[in-house]
Amino acid sequence: MHAPIRLHCPITYDLALIRDLIRVYARHAKLSGARVDHLVLAVNEAVTNVLDHGAGGGTVTAYTTPTSITVEICDNAGRLRPEHLATVERLPSPPTDAEQLSLWLIHRLCDEVTLDHPDGRSRLRLRLDLPLSTYLRPWRGDDSSAAAS
Repeated sequence: MHAPIRLHCPITYDLALIRDLIRVYARHAKLSGARVDHLVLAVNEAVTNVLDHGAGGGTVTAYTTPTSITVEICDNAGRLRPEHLATVERLPSPPTDAEQLSLWLIHRLCDEVTLDHPDGRSRLRLRLDLPLSTYLRPWRGDDSSAAAS
């Protein structure tokens, strides 16, 4: 088994670079198709929020577990609060406010979204589950023994 690779980069206004890094990382982690696009879009929305509403500085870190890929977007200002997430989580349809819309969209694109505040910063964690085929070994049983039972 190989050692997992972590992606860690500063948040900058070069959103195309951040999107490209996340896309390559996600594909390396065996995410595919629309799921890659979902992650790239969710990260883009979160980073844009940091640039527009936060301190304009922070980091993007991506890592994998055997069953998922997680991207952490840290905002040095620490302005994102649990109530922001709770408000959009309950909305049945897209809000008209741009900031709420991006948080609403992030919730719809990711399998799990969490928020904490280490050292006064906001850390938004976006998790997408990997396909079962990436972490389950194929069964190599002999069907003839089952038939004899």
